[in-house]
Order: sequence, then structure tokens, then C-alpha cells
Amino acid sequence: CTPNKMHNLTSISVFLLLEFSDVRELQILHFFVFLVLYLTAIIGNLLIAIPIVFDHHLHKPMYFFLLNLAIMDLGTVSVMVPKSMAISLLNCRYISYFGCVAQVFFYILFGASDYALLTIMAHDRYVAICNPLHYETIMHKGACIRMVAIVWIISLLYAILHTGSTFANTFCSNSINQFFCEIPKVLKLSCSNFYLVEVGFLVLSCSIGLGCFIFIIITYMEIFSTVRKIPSVHGKKKALSTCLPHLTVVSVFLFTGVFAYTRPPSEASSDLDIAFAVVYSVIPATLNPFIYSMRNKEIKTALWKLLDVCILQKLYAKFYKKACGCFSFCM
Repeated sequence: CTPNKMHNLTSISVFLLLEFSDVRELQILHFFVFLVLYLTAIIGNLLIAIPIVFDHHLHKPMYFFLLNLAIMDLGTVSVMVPKSMAISLLNCRYISYFGCVAQVFFYILFGASDYALLTIMAHDRYVAICNPLHYETIMHKGACIRMVAIVWIISLLYAILHTGSTFANTFCSNSINQFFCEIPKVLKLSCSNFYLVEVGFLVLSCSIGLGCFIFIIITYMEIFSTVRKIPSVHGKKKALSTCLPHLTVVSVFLFTGVFAYTRPPSEASSDLDIAFAVVYSVIPATLNPFIYSMRNKEIKTALWKLLDVCILQKLYAKFYKKACGCFSFCM
């Protein structure tokens, strides 16, 4: 299944992704570990998204943003994990050129939109706590939809430009030293000077990311300053309970990314590269729904109500079917 490695090519039709192991038993183990992580991420984010969609009590700005965050996390894990599972299960390393382009594009799209949305959610918490009397005026439905639409549009344009500049390079090899098409690993295959444009995009990305980070820090400094002035302990706990999950998610998102990209580079640490990549690309999307739902009574209540409705509908359908059967028998 694995094509031969190609060198000094101006045109590449497939890339070779890194295997987790050459040992078949370890490949199967990796498949099941990633399957558990993937199902956990999918189920967790769906359990966040479904109640928000169907329960009108959750049709609020905070939950509207949380719904979009769940969609982005679903997209992030679905971009790379299924392909990595297929590599281990089928022992087949290759990914098509356009498949690699798609991985890079969607990973940038969901990653950029995720971070931008977390920045907007910080602003939402700031308005809710520091300016509660004008919250509904500022964070009305139209404003929330516009903000989320801007996030998706800007992230889409950024993903198009970033992906285009990455694959405008000429590649001298097709062997990517990672389990998915990670941009730094793809750029290492370049044998042209066009990669400098991509380096410029990476610098721009870091600058924008730093700006968002500074905005979030300043926002939370204002929030904590306001919370300190709340006289009642109950009021302080209530205010912090809506902020701490968001702050935790931001911390996980940032620290995993910084931890992965600021470590000293090493040519011989491919296993370590994979471990870091899993930490920053898979773990945040898996943990986010649990962080948000752990202490959120509204989501838990909506989920149980939804489950109760489904159970009642099934019981009603079963009873109705039996009643119709008895009626037809009596006739």
C-alpha cells in the first residue's frame, strides 16, 4: 500500500505520513486509543451542541458561542484522527496531495476560528460581569450572529491564503515526519525559496495570536477586578463559575500549542513529536466539552430533559403500537 519515497520532484501526487510504530500490535493499540479519544470528543461535543440547539432556555449568547466552539472542536478532531486511525488499522501510510491540502486547510480553519471565538467569548464574559445592565443591548442576537460570522469568514480567508502559500512550494520529498500534514513538517520538505512567504504568514499568525492573548488577559484583569467588588460570596461564586470554564479552555488551548512549538527542535525525536502533536491537536477538543459541562447546571438540566423526552416518546410509541395491535385483534 505504501508508495516508494520520491526525491527531487517538482510534482508530488501523494505524501507519506509517519506511522506510530512498525510493530503491528502497537499499531492496533494506537488505533483503539485514538478511537476512544475520537469517540470521546465526538460524543462530548455532541452532548454540548444538541441541548443548546433544542432547548430554548439555552438560546443565549454564551451558549450560542459554546455551540460554535463545539462545532469547531468536532471539525478539528475529524480532520486528522480518522486518517491516522486508518493508517494504523490498514498499515497504509499514504495520503493524496489534495488530501494533505484539505487537512492543512481545515485544520487552519477550525484552529483559527477556535482561537478567535475564545477571544470573543472573553468579551462576552466581560460585558456580562462588568456591564450587566447593558448586556442584552450589547450582546443581542444580531450582534452575536455578526461576530460569529466574522470569525468564520476571516478564518476561511486566512485558511485559504495560508494553505495556498504552503503548497505553492516545490517539494523535494514526500515523506512527512508527522501523523498528519502539520505545516512546519510540510515546509521542511520544501526545496524552493517560496517558503519565506509562509514564514511571513507564521509570523503574522503569532502576532495576531499574541494580540488576542493580550486582549484576553486584559479582559480577565477587568473581570477579576469587578468580581472583587461584589459584596456577597454567592455573587462572586456565580460570576466566577461562568468565567472559569472559559479561562480553563483558553489555558489548555494556549499552553498545549506553546508547549509543542517552543520546545527545542530535534531530528531524532519523532516519537516525542507525535506525542506533542497529539497533546495540542486532539486533547483540547476532547477536554473542552467536559470542562464546560462539569459545573454547568443549565446544560446538565437541558440534557436530562432531552433524554426524558426521548424516553417518553419511545414509551408512547411502544404503548401506541401495542394499543393499536390489541384494538385490531379485538376487531
